Amino acid sequence: MAAPVREKLVVLSGSGLSAESGLPTFRDAAGLWNQYSWMELASPDGWAEHPELVLRFYNERRAKAWAAEPNAAHRALATLERHFDVSVITQNVDNLHERAGSTRVLHVHGELAFARGTGPSRRRYRIDGAAIELGQKCDEGTQLRPDIVWFGEETQHMDEARALVQAADKVLVVGTSLTVYPAAGLVDVARRDADKVLNVLEIDEVPAGFRFEQGPATQVVPRIVDSWLGAVA
Repeated sequence: MAAPVREKLVVLSGSGLSAESGLPTFRDAAGLWNQYSWMELASPDGWAEHPELVLRFYNERRAKAWAAEPNAAHRALATLERHFDVSVITQNVDNLHERAGSTRVLHVHGELAFARGTGPSRRRYRIDGAAIELGQKCDEGTQLRPDIVWFGEETQHMDEARALVQAADKVLVVGTSLTVYPAAGLVDVARRDADKVLNVLEIDEVPAGFRFEQGPATQVVPRIVDSWLGAVA
């Protein structure tokens, strides 16, 4: 007998989810560096002018991300793979989804756990929690930089992300108030007949067709996951 077709489920996650693991959002982290503008910390122009400053900022963020642990929401989301075809599309640059057990994760804003060269090939290296130092170069001889999408750079994996959302039977949005584009626009391509849920502490406007579950992700997401798993068990 053929195995039953598993429903496709997409999770769209944002910084509010990581914040419940103790990680500051980008704007909170930048606030600790309030003598600098975000253009100095997270843009190609800032990198060109003050690479040592940018490296210090991201080395600090990476160390904190590596020290953090997945929370109850991350772990609950990973258990969905028991019965669903799950894809996680995240704006977060930490690897807490993967460390919780999720196996298919698209990072549209890049990953702190990787460095890349600054030459045309953008050669990429896994560094986990290690720092990047000024003068540290890739195999092609170009300075390593964080593998992060900075302001003014193109968001990654968007075509694949749109296709996944369009095909999904269930869409769960967690930890994002849907204000950062183009990632926020992914909710607009969700199927009308999909089961669509939004969990965030607060939001100005709930997208059409979404059910709003307000509250901390660590409390709300496990409840949503249990209801979906219970329906197919």
